Amino acid sequence: MTKLGVNIDHVATVREARKIDIPDPVYAAVLAELAGADGITVHLRGDRRHIKERDVELLSAFIKTRLNIEMATTGEMFDIACRVKPFSVTLVPEKKEEVTTEGGLDVILHQSTLKTLIKDYQSHGIKVSIFVDPDHEQIKRCIKLNTDIIEINTGRYAEAESENERKDELDKIINAAKLAARSGLKVAAGHGLNYRNVKPIASIPEIEELNIGHAIIARAIFVGLERAVREMKDLIKKEK
Repeated sequence: MTKLGVNIDHVATVREARKIDIPDPVYAAVLAELAGADGITVHLRGDRRHIKERDVELLSAFIKTRLNIEMATTGEMFDIACRVKPFSVTLVPEKKEEVTTEGGLDVILHQSTLKTLIKDYQSHGIKVSIFVDPDHEQIKRCIKLNTDIIEINTGRYAEAESENERKDELDKIINAAKLAARSGLKVAAGHGLNYRNVKPIASIPEIEELNIGHAIIARAIFVGLERAVREMKDLIKKEK
């Protein structure tokens, strides 16, 4: 059965719009867990635009499932992760001017940094995931670096403007997932997934977990967070 990691960044985005203490992303995480979320994901950015260090500290202490922190490949983030001790970190590219993460990490370009960083995280008992485009050369480098997990970027699939383009992007994701799984990596996927486009991704046998945030939080505005999570769980469960 495909697991669901719920990204709660946008709860913090609403909070930061008024610079007050509500809505609380920790409370959102608890509700998501009660609704069946298998894990909680947050992106701790360098500029702290939404999630704060206090949030990840509280989440680590209070949630009952698995905490996954998306973060850049910096010493500052490494120190925070070693203090908080999440189940996993997902290493992502990060630019100050972007609204959301725009693409996968270039593993080939950053391999020397990643080689040391992955070993350091693993030595502290933290599993390492890399957010990567569905490109065979990038996947092969992840395998060589002995990361624990890859999260395949589904952004281009989600943004495809035609059925042919969407099918091409889906085929790339399927092939990338097969390559990674054959080599013993755990495979996750995420970015741009919603209630309309998630089923074909959830149907890929090698993908064990989906990380979804914006669509669930947007749906929650109208139906409540618990129902929004349950509806997504139902969608991805039916395809397995």
